[in-house]
Amino acid sequence: MTAGNSPWVKPVTLAGQHVRLEPLALEHVETLGVAATDGDLWKLWYTAVPSPDKAQTYVETALAQRELGKAMAFVVKDAQGAVVGSTRYGNIDADNRRVEIGWTWYAASVQRTALNTEAKLLLLAHAFETLGAIAVEFRTSWFNHRSRNAIARLGAKQDGVLRNHMIMPDGTRRDTVVFSILDSEWPAVRKHLQYKLDEPATPA
Repeated sequence: MTAGNSPWVKPVTLAGQHVRLEPLALEHVETLGVAATDGDLWKLWYTAVPSPDKAQTYVETALAQRELGKAMAFVVKDAQGAVVGSTRYGNIDADNRRVEIGWTWYAASVQRTALNTEAKLLLLAHAFETLGAIAVEFRTSWFNHRSRNAIARLGAKQDGVLRNHMIMPDGTRRDTVVFSILDSEWPAVRKHLQYKLDEPATPA
């Protein structure tokens, strides 16, 4: 929370040509559960995607984090308005103007499309240009090579690895790879992401 108990990161809808990010709400429980079945995403042991029967708890937990000023979760919709996943701002540090973009997952049918590139462009632009963030982090499992490669393609630089950073639901210990983009790097990253969007033949 910032001065006056007003949150630094407030609910906002971010929309582009390929994607629309709306504040996560209880009304999204059923459609989120359906989106997760596209690829059986919850079966990937190194991620935290909810199975259909856990979607209610997933949303309620995210909303509780928002009330505490710790996170701001979004539902991800495609160009046709269908719910295809979720993402959020997390580890919100208003005093140091830092935020993480993560907890991101998409239905298999929209992975590696322009939807993800534009979603990241919208989130980064809001963080740097509206919130005035000085750094935006990305974190992922050491074993999530697809995610690590995708984060690097955005233009983020690897900061390091947090060993035994998290204890996963199945009891395994996760090493977390940390990346970041600084405010001074944002203009070049913005140009890079826009270039990727302007070349539809190139996978995002």
